[in-house]
Amino acid sequence: MTCQPIYDSRDARYKTPYGAVAAGTVVQFTLRPPRAAGFSRASLEARFESRNDETLTLSMPWAGMELGQDLFHAQLDVGDYIGLVWYSFRLEGIDGRSQELGPYQLTVYDGREEVPSWFGEGMSYQIFPDRFRRSRIPNPEGMVGGRWVHQSWEEPPEYRPDQRGEIRNRDFFGGDFRGVIEKLDYLKELGVDTIYFNPIFEAAENHRYGTADYDRIDPMLGTNEDFTHLCGEAHKRGMRVMLDGVFNHTGYVSRYFNGDGFYPEAGASQSWDSPYRTWFSFIEWPKKYESWWGIYSLPAVNENDPGYRDFIFAGQDSVVRRWLRAGADGWRLDVADELPDDFVHGIHQAAREEKPDAVVIGEVWEDGSTKVAYGVRRKHILGGHCDGLMNYPLRNAILTFFQGGQGEDFVSAMETIRENYPPFAFYSAMNSLGTHDTPRILTLLGAGGEYRDQSREWRAGFHLSPKQRRRGKDLLRAASLLLFCFPGSPTVYYGDEAGMEGFEDPFNRRTYPWGHEDRELIDWFRALGALRRDHSALRRGDIRYVAGKGPVLAFVRRDKQEQVLCAFNNSEEPQRLELGDVGALDPLLGRAHVDTEEGWTSLVIPPQSGAAFQVK
Repeated sequence: MTCQPIYDSRDARYKTPYGAVAAGTVVQFTLRPPRAAGFSRASLEARFESRNDETLTLSMPWAGMELGQDLFHAQLDVGDYIGLVWYSFRLEGIDGRSQELGPYQLTVYDGREEVPSWFGEGMSYQIFPDRFRRSRIPNPEGMVGGRWVHQSWEEPPEYRPDQRGEIRNRDFFGGDFRGVIEKLDYLKELGVDTIYFNPIFEAAENHRYGTADYDRIDPMLGTNEDFTHLCGEAHKRGMRVMLDGVFNHTGYVSRYFNGDGFYPEAGASQSWDSPYRTWFSFIEWPKKYESWWGIYSLPAVNENDPGYRDFIFAGQDSVVRRWLRAGADGWRLDVADELPDDFVHGIHQAAREEKPDAVVIGEVWEDGSTKVAYGVRRKHILGGHCDGLMNYPLRNAILTFFQGGQGEDFVSAMETIRENYPPFAFYSAMNSLGTHDTPRILTLLGAGGEYRDQSREWRAGFHLSPKQRRRGKDLLRAASLLLFCFPGSPTVYYGDEAGMEGFEDPFNRRTYPWGHEDRELIDWFRALGALRRDHSALRRGDIRYVAGKGPVLAFVRRDKQEQVLCAFNNSEEPQRLELGDVGALDPLLGRAHVDTEEGWTSLVIPPQSGAAFQVK
């Protein structure tokens, strides 16, 4: 006999509605202690964190009995409050004995605004612009930053410090917009709905995260007009374009700070009267200033400066607005948790005013509902800020599972996110297995933990052995199927679909291997793109877990049109999953054997694999 819990926040018998709620919602709570426990009274205590921890205590009257359990019920009207509510329960017996449960988290968000759904429905593709495709070998003469260009596209990126002991990231390969345009049909065939670009504005470093000029496309990529042309060509193919907004810092080499004097007008480090001086926080002008994580080449901006705010989002010709007018469809905010909440809100408001279906996605590495940065609980996904976040918790859960973790741990981690996030944020998440900030997924899955104590020199020359690569590819196929079946936008980092390898920056930023792609993986990712495109349940459906135990994980995605069953096995042995009377299963993608006998269905999932089925 299974012991029933007294309270389960994820079960509608105990709490409705499920998960996060919009302001104005009345939330129903029910406790179900066993009659044998002898509890006669119950109360609910709710602490409204964003209202100076105001605490409300509600009595929970006895509401009857069911299957040997007493029922105590209360309802909490959250009113116009927006923020986190921490609630707990207290049960008391006639004999004076008591039991406390909690605290539990209730996220209350502003539900008045309709969030565009397009981003979370389709596949995204992340391009590191310098390394995706070049149409010619550029001449860097006269460009900001003292760059040099690799003549061969297939050379490794520079990773060693220069004669001053610095890694300056001034080696370029010359990827450009014309090269991207040449490959738009390839991206369309892959199933891409959204192209997400790492920074594209003029900058001294090859990563372009130290912006030199927000008004100008980096000349190595092309012109401002070339960007608009690229967006137009993408739109013709039904694809949208998302830009990387790096607004927490600029470059030391920039027209705003102008640390090296490259720009003719006086920057903040050259003149006390510079219009940009108040954009930066000088400890001792002009040489000592606040910078991003202490990196001198990335001076931190003062986001509270009115002039800077006007320039980035408040003005009618602001950066956020201008590039949406130029053809972009959304912004991904770099280090979103290092931007003030009202600054993010300003960006969101400007984006929506300029283009009503524009989206704003934030870079946050943890659970975005509980994120605390600089001592402040962030409002990232409470409405009017970020429409979704980069879903690193999902990446962590997928990696952990396919590196031998337990299915129940995956379910627990992802149900915590689903419970804590407003639905718009859960379904608009940017889901990825790898980005420019992480090692290549094929290397992680293939190498396992064999690299952790190795030197940078060793990492630079590392390549998977044939055995490691086979293992990595098998696991990548399974992990990517999970990614494409999960709610949110499955996002592929350029070249992962072609079998690229590499550890951390810059080894994860090598050039795309045109002409040397892993065709098996390309075909697999095309099949994933088609799967996501053709099945509405995967684009918009809800999620219900069927299994999460040991090496097996399975869930159903469902909308009004269809149901899709997705099942995975992370072990080195076949695993059987008993499904019961579920109806006919039509194979969609992957490998699993269906056994049906007298209306009872089971799946046999091969080692380290996954499969998707349409449930008829």
